[in-house]
Amino acid sequence: MNAPDSGVPVLTGLPADVMPLVPLRYLVLFPGMIAPISLGRACSIAAAQEAMRSERQVGLLLQHDAEVEAPEPGQLYRTGTVATVLRYISGQDGTNYLVCQGERRFRILEFVDGYPFHAARVQQIDDAEEQSPEIQARFIQLKEKTAEIIGLLPQAPAELASAADNIASAAALADFVAGFIDLPLPQKQDLLETIDLHSRIDKLLDHLVRRIAVLRLSQEINEQTQERIDDRQREFLLREQIKTIRHELGEAEGGNSDVREIEDAIARSGMPEEIENHVRKELQRLERMQEASAEYAMQCTYLEWMSELPWATMTEERIDIAAARRILDEDHFGLGKVKRRILETLAVRKLNPQGKSPILCFVGPPGVGKTSLGQSIARATGRKFARVSLGGVHDEAEIRGHRRTYVGAMPGNIIQAIRKAGTRNCVLMLDEIDKLGAGVHGDPAAALLEVLDPEQNASFRDNYLGQSFDLSKVMFIGTANVLDTIPAALQDRMEVLHLPGYTEEEKLEIARRFLVARQRDADGIAASQCELGEDALLALIRGYTREAGVRNLEREIGNVFRHAAMRIAEGWTQPLRIGEGALAEILGPRKFESETALRTSLPGVATGMAWTPSGGDILFIEASRTPGSGKLILTGQLGDVMKESAQAALTLLKAHCEELCVNADVFDRNDIHVHVPAGAMPKDGPSAGVAMYVALTSLVRGRPVRNDCAMTGEISLRGLVLPVGGVREKVLAGLRAGVGVVMLPARNRKELDDIPEEARKALRFVWLETVDDALREAICNPTIGGKE
Repeated sequence: MNAPDSGVPVLTGLPADVMPLVPLRYLVLFPGMIAPISLGRACSIAAAQEAMRSERQVGLLLQHDAEVEAPEPGQLYRTGTVATVLRYISGQDGTNYLVCQGERRFRILEFVDGYPFHAARVQQIDDAEEQSPEIQARFIQLKEKTAEIIGLLPQAPAELASAADNIASAAALADFVAGFIDLPLPQKQDLLETIDLHSRIDKLLDHLVRRIAVLRLSQEINEQTQERIDDRQREFLLREQIKTIRHELGEAEGGNSDVREIEDAIARSGMPEEIENHVRKELQRLERMQEASAEYAMQCTYLEWMSELPWATMTEERIDIAAARRILDEDHFGLGKVKRRILETLAVRKLNPQGKSPILCFVGPPGVGKTSLGQSIARATGRKFARVSLGGVHDEAEIRGHRRTYVGAMPGNIIQAIRKAGTRNCVLMLDEIDKLGAGVHGDPAAALLEVLDPEQNASFRDNYLGQSFDLSKVMFIGTANVLDTIPAALQDRMEVLHLPGYTEEEKLEIARRFLVARQRDADGIAASQCELGEDALLALIRGYTREAGVRNLEREIGNVFRHAAMRIAEGWTQPLRIGEGALAEILGPRKFESETALRTSLPGVATGMAWTPSGGDILFIEASRTPGSGKLILTGQLGDVMKESAQAALTLLKAHCEELCVNADVFDRNDIHVHVPAGAMPKDGPSAGVAMYVALTSLVRGRPVRNDCAMTGEISLRGLVLPVGGVREKVLAGLRAGVGVVMLPARNRKELDDIPEEARKALRFVWLETVDDALREAICNPTIGGKE
């Protein structure tokens, strides 16, 4: 057989001990296998043509990476198969094929360079036929597994089983099976490289067992799928026969079971007459529809919604003021004003059940108990509780529902929550109302106006229902972190109750009553196995959390108990008592330290108090001057209002230079730089005016601000200190930071009663009428009015 001329140069005179090699991308040829091989690379074509020309065998090797177009010797496996070329085929389209039969294994001794194809000196390896009992036993098992896997292979030719059964050699059978089973190429190459017959059959049996398990599972899945399809077809045929029989008997009307079930549900629902008439018309339309149509399913879903809504179902309301007070005290510690307002609402509800309940909105930082207050109200009144999360809702249809013309239409979240509660007078909490969005699909906040308006919600119309539903008996409760993002019209519908942050004493009591027991139970620890000392709780509050609520405190308590759970699970039998000294080992070093003294030890630094959505916090106003032309530089991500406060403070300081004995030229020869640290966090608001004025005065006078005081207040250009908001949160933030003196606007004195008693005892309050009052208290020996 002569190789066709393909234009590839063929080198003659190949030594007898050198074998041409053909690298393979996706095939491992075992001895005894016959397979066609597609040749596309010039080096492979040259090797095949040389083998044909010199009538010698060719070596077939798998390459490591199939994507490599021109593999180097190091990218080829060292063990391959010696093959006899049965036929060389060259197609008219330029394709070349080689039909080969594997003969035996070979191992490369060395590659030989200088040829247009891969060539090497090789060692050919013949399988030594063993007749030991171990080989015979494995041969029998291999035959059984081979017959089993051939029976499981889909569309396996009958000749395959016959061929396997006629093989009498264990080595030949192993190579035969390895050639046709579906294995990854590296695993097939491993079988080819396994010369020892004993090990080769063991590896092959392992692969066969796993492959048989997969094929069996696949067959079971196919059979189950086919059974389901057959069951559906059978059910469809039976239903069609039933329709035909009923039609012949004249019983077609009312024969649909779905229609009968919905009709019974409508009769039990107690819906108003006008709505019931509408629903029964829709039911008649359903009867005339084909069950297989898509509209039938949509209509059926709509009628199920209408019939399952609690049109007339109401939970019996039991209002006992003493019991309600007990429940609120059991579930929450502190929050005296909020609890009193809730009890007042319940008292009015008891005296006038037909009156319109106010819509309460709990506003406060995270972790202060807003959502759980709603659950306590539901428990105190005996009503069902439902919750709708409004965070991130930006589609009006989430409130009003989708029109039924849309595929996948559903009622709005309000109707869905009421259906889930199963009663028309549930307690419905609208959670995170301040995080409503607005997009191209409408404004959900505007849709809530109708929901929360007592004059309108008796006839609330959901787009999906297409009918009015009475929401007047629902007790709505809202929660929010801040009021700024709630539209004014929506705020007007609600009565806002502020939930301030907790003091250290309140957090300690909450941890004792609720958090410790809850986290201990969650980790499966008995009270006798582990005790968390009071000193450890105080250390957690002061050194590992700094928040208005108690959410992070509960997390840290959980971390401590999980550490104890690990000790107990490892076999520790003695009772554990975790004190303050063990926290560093469990939680690491303290996360928060009082840094007031360090940060205010230099002139130009004052401590302010700020309000944030997560509670109060302190901030440091740092001022510095450098030679320049009198510019004011502001850094620290300050908002427009805060920038204006800094400008007002500088202007006020310039106006009082003479009284403060400050040379006015200092402002012309220097640039003033005001920086508020934590520059990655945006800051805004007018209440930093006093702190900025004190910091600038401290800078130009060269005298430091007292390190134990913090201040807040807006200033005017006349030097007056104006009132600010968030006094309670700011005072508690100062207390947490370790200050001893708090300076507040005099017009905020009326809010002193809102500050917890323990905070009032721990702090000294200075009431500011003008900025001079702040300077006298904050700066050591300030010069005011020309006097020291």
